[in-house]
Amino acid sequence: MLGTFGGALEARQIPATGDRLGVTVTGEVELEGKVLVIRRIHARLELRASPEHAATAQRVHGFYHDACPVYRSLTPAIAITSELVLLPEAA
Repeated sequence: MLGTFGGALEARQIPATGDRLGVTVTGEVELEGKVLVIRRIHARLELRASPEHAATAQRVHGFYHDACPVYRSLTPAIAITSELVLLPEAA
């Protein structure tokens, strides 16, 4: 998912390489019988970007998952959510 989002940003001239884009992922599991099963995944995407890129980055965040092979493969079985946190560019 991170690669798809980063690629979509780069296609719109928003730098997303190096330490500009990162992700923290959490998962929730449930016991199904005697087996732990992943039910939910949440990705917190953190992007270091200039303020003028904020609106475009938020727009891309709204649709990038439709073109993501990982998202499309897993969503039939696992609920996946994400949020975009914009951080100031490093000085």
